[in-house]
Amino acid sequence: MDHMELEREKGITIQSAATFCTWKDAHINIIDTPGHVDFTIEVERALRVLDGGILVLCAVAGVQSQSLTVDRQMKRYHVPRLAFINKLDRQGSNPWKVVQDLRKQLRLNAAAVQVPIGLENDHVGVIDIIDKKALYFKGDNGEVVEISDSIPEHVKESVESKRFELIEKLADVDDTIAEMFLMEEIPSPDLIKAAIRRQVIGCKFVPVFMGAAFKNKGVQALLDGVVDYLPEPYEKPNYALDKSQNEAPVLLSARPEDPLLALAFKLEETPFGQLTYMRIYQGSLKKGHHIVNASSGDGKKTKLARIVRMHANEMEVC
Repeated sequence: MDHMELEREKGITIQSAATFCTWKDAHINIIDTPGHVDFTIEVERALRVLDGGILVLCAVAGVQSQSLTVDRQMKRYHVPRLAFINKLDRQGSNPWKVVQDLRKQLRLNAAAVQVPIGLENDHVGVIDIIDKKALYFKGDNGEVVEISDSIPEHVKESVESKRFELIEKLADVDDTIAEMFLMEEIPSPDLIKAAIRRQVIGCKFVPVFMGAAFKNKGVQALLDGVVDYLPEPYEKPNYALDKSQNEAPVLLSARPEDPLLALAFKLEETPFGQLTYMRIYQGSLKKGHHIVNASSGDGKKTKLARIVRMHANEMEVC
């Protein structure tokens, strides 16, 4: 995703970049944002249009200064989020310290939904503590996921402890789980997942995933989490301001058959000409359609010469 020469030279992200993928039966649009505080405006404009986010943290460094900035921005725009603790294969990794940092420094109601199988050089996979299944990532790029019902002995105690902690944290914000917790009943995996989805969409809970992205360990389970817990466009309430009614807020429908309403959140000069990145909140766009720029105030229509989908700096004509 980092396509600028300076980004590759320094090994950091400077510009936000957009791409897309499909996972199972879901279509996911992705915006990769910088991590450095100097480029925080790129994060700000991306968060403005997101339905959900993944807060990526280092298992060694934990919560850093930019993590605090991004978290404030996410709260401002009410962005539901998952957390992913990366680099479990590095020396000195400690995911449980990072979970504590999420709670203390970011003041998030966070709990792990996975337990790592080994750390540093011994990291081979994760345990899904909701379904109590072991996931091993094999192959040259971790693309082969082996799922086992057998949990290694050395992590069984940790799995039970973290599962109880997950239910406890959910009970703090979810009435269904709280009622079962007080009655000392054990909720089923389906009930736990439904409660996590409700509270993630309500920005009251943050499930924590783990892995080592460079070796493709834990990424597949994280994408499952995106599909299971982050909202679809119609599930997150978005509002526009009605100029004819003194800018009264109007709830948007996310239905393609309704009048078009979109937000241009980024302009970029490229060798192909000027690109305008747009987030469509309702309605639909097609090549040759005429749209009105509401901010200009003159009601002038603009014809869409072409529509493209971006993969970093590569274009795909729609």
